[in-house]
Formats: sequence, C-alpha cells, structure tokens
Amino acid sequence: MDVHVLVAGAGPTGLTLAIDLARRGVPVRVVDKALRPFAGSRGDGLQPRTLEVFDDLGVLDAVLAEGMPPAPIRAYVGGELVGERRMAPVLEPTPDVPYPNPRVLGQSRTEAILRARLAELGVRVEFGTELAGFTQDSAGVTATLGGGQRVRAAYLVGADGGRSTVRKALGVPFEGSTDPSIRMLLGDVRVDALDHDCGYWFAPADDPKAGVALSPLPGGRHFQFAAPLAGDAEPSLATLRDLLDRCSGRSDLRVTDLAWVTVWRPNVRLAARFRVGRVFLAGDAAHVHPPTGGQGLNTGVQDAHNLGWKLADGTPELLDTYETERRAVAAQVLGLSTELLRRHVEGDPDAHERDARTRQLDLGYRTDPPAAGRVRPGDRAPDAPVRDASGAPVRLFDLFRGPHATLLAFGGVSPAERAAGVRVYPVVREPDGRSVVDVGGHAFAAYDVTEGGRVLVRPDGYVGGVWTAA
Repeated sequence: MDVHVLVAGAGPTGLTLAIDLARRGVPVRVVDKALRPFAGSRGDGLQPRTLEVFDDLGVLDAVLAEGMPPAPIRAYVGGELVGERRMAPVLEPTPDVPYPNPRVLGQSRTEAILRARLAELGVRVEFGTELAGFTQDSAGVTATLGGGQRVRAAYLVGADGGRSTVRKALGVPFEGSTDPSIRMLLGDVRVDALDHDCGYWFAPADDPKAGVALSPLPGGRHFQFAAPLAGDAEPSLATLRDLLDRCSGRSDLRVTDLAWVTVWRPNVRLAARFRVGRVFLAGDAAHVHPPTGGQGLNTGVQDAHNLGWKLADGTPELLDTYETERRAVAAQVLGLSTELLRRHVEGDPDAHERDARTRQLDLGYRTDPPAAGRVRPGDRAPDAPVRDASGAPVRLFDLFRGPHATLLAFGGVSPAERAAGVRVYPVVREPDGRSVVDVGGHAFAAYDVTEGGRVLVRPDGYVGGVWTAA
C-alpha cells in the first residue's frame, strides 16, 4: 500500500479525519482539487460538542483564542429598533459540560487551524490535486489523481462536499430535495458604520420576514451577510448594497470589501449509504443541511471523529458500525435543521432562537433507554473535575484526550485489563467516601457504578460499555 487512508477533500471533515489518523501514526494523504484553501466564513458556528472534539484533537486553545461568542442581535423593522436578543442564553460551564456555548469562527480560519495541527503531525494538504477516479477490490482501493498519478490505499474517504465525486462514482443515491422557490444570498462584507460587537436584523415595515441579517465575524471588521434573493439577481456587491439599503431604510451603511459570496437554496439530502466496501462518505458528501441551527460543519467533524479510530483499527465489524451510528445521527440532525428552517420561513419570531438540541451534546449511539443520572453505552462521556493519585487536580477529559480508549475501574485492576490501546484508571475509595479519581463534581456520579464495576470510554469520547460488579 502507498498509504493506509486516502482522504478526498480538505474541508473541516477531511482535516479532522486526517488529524485523528496522523496522531495514531496511520499513514494518510489528503487531496483537494481546489488550488488554494477556501476563503470565506460559511460554516461559522462551532457547537459545544465540536469544541469537545477539538479539545481532544489539541486545537481548542487556538479555536477559542481566534473565535468569539455569538453576538447579541439588534432587530430593526422599518428603521426602528424593536429589540435586542441573543440567539440562545449564555450558559455557565458545569463539571460535565465545560464548553456549553457555541463559538463563532469563520470556516476558513477553522480550516487554517486544523491544517496547522495536521502539519505538526507531518501531513500537508495536497491542493490542486483532483481525485479523477478509483476502483476497489477486496484488499484495497486504487485511486487515480490528476495528472495520471495512481495511489494504492487500504481505504478511501470521500469528504468532498455535496457534489461529491466519490459518492457519484459509487452510485449512492443522495435522497432528499432542493427547494428552488427559496434563494438566499450569503457573503462576507464590511459595514463600518455598524458596531462590530453586535449582530443586526434589518427588515422593511411591510414585510418583516424579508430581512437582512448581519453577524459579526472575529478577527477583523467583516460581517457575514444573509438575505433573501429574488428573481435572477446577481450575487454581487451591488446586489448586497441594494438589499441592505431597502431593508434598513438607511443611506449611511456603506458596504465594502466583499470577501466571499454565494447563492444558497434549501438543499436537504442524506446519502443512502455511508460505506461501500472500502470506500466511506463523510460530511457534506453524506448529508447536506440548511444553515438553520448551524449543524452541517459540526456533524461532519463528528463523522470524522467517529470514523478515524475505526479505520485505524480496521476490524470489519467495527467499520460496519460507522454507517449504522453516523447515518442515524445525520438523519436526526437533518430533521432538526429542517424544522428550524420551516419555522423561519413561516415567520416564527422564535425561529432564530437556538434549540438546545443544536449543541449536539445529547446525540449519541445509545440503544438502551436513557437512565437518569447514569451513563449508558452510546452516551457522550461527560467531563468532571478529578484528582490523580498524587492529589493534583485534573479532568476526565484530560484522561480521555488522545487516541486511546479509557477504562474507569471502580476497585482494583487486574493485569488482564491493561490491554494495549486502553488506559486504565482505578477509582479507589477513601475512608471519607472520596476516591483517588475524585467524586467531588456532580458529573462524576454518572460514572459511579458499584464497587468493582467498570466504564469503558471509546477513543471518540462516547461510552463503549458499563459493567457492574459480579
């Protein structure tokens, strides 16, 4: 084999997957037909579960440093300020949820952070390198790249977007619909007359639904612009200016420096398969979402986090679980984002309120009914403040971070439990009821099975098993 995994597509999904593989020492190549990195905000909302994934991958500090919290939104109708609100309440961190609030960071900056982390691991994205075609057999995949280069890989992952070359070559149906009656103009612009610490909604008095949204982006003076686009209007700076002038009723809002622009139509689709033999689909190649709720990029990142450790393992039965787990989650998330889009189109005044489900903290792979106060297989493994054997404070996320699985053992640990690829932490009781791995945070009670019990946390941060003492 030339490489273990060939990844087509260098967006957030492909980069996350490559980082997860590279940190495991798995040979990986990432190719993208684009000549240069994407340069726009597009998927600018990072949900709390994605922040936890970025913590695991070692990029969270950079994301938090460059990003910003969602700004409050000032709503104007007919030129009059009618109120100020937030998309969601600002939540305080808790022992089990250390990152409860979304973070705003333009997609191009998120990708730059991920590329830098990947380069630290010795892998660089090969831009201007198109996947022209591929064939597969029982032992691997033979891919043809632009210029006729042939690459032999154990696995191919299509993370190449909604128009995925990989998905089309596999003949996998992309089930769903596109609504041509709705067109939205999206772009990144400067509007220096506006306070960049706030977001804005400008709408005419006779049609409050047909407004223009401006959301501030970190790292400069740009706003992400979103507005309904009628007829065959061109996606240009002039069109943006005209829409804002009409909706705001103001003449002082000078729109400049169009950094990125696109026309968006509601496109809700789900691939019928996420795996065909040794070829996998992830991110927008497997599911495309309306922007409502900010789910698309985040769902793709978590596809990659689910798939990386399974590709590294290579066990056929484990690889089978990728489609089972992630397709069900994608269908659930598509339902949520479609519901939020419907509410927005119908003029629901609360449509812009972020549903708590958009944080993606409650998504998982549970097959058993949930149990209050206790984790079950398939649940996201909560964080908690803990102490190590020396009494130094650490967090459960510190123990989980990295490519390994983690076993929390309530009681003594046998030599047989110290398996390769699994880090074992004994939880030893003290006379006062505390333990070497602390029970001070309320979240830790979720792991507090009976003495002699075990909780196994998978490499992707989900509970793989819970066992009580015999």
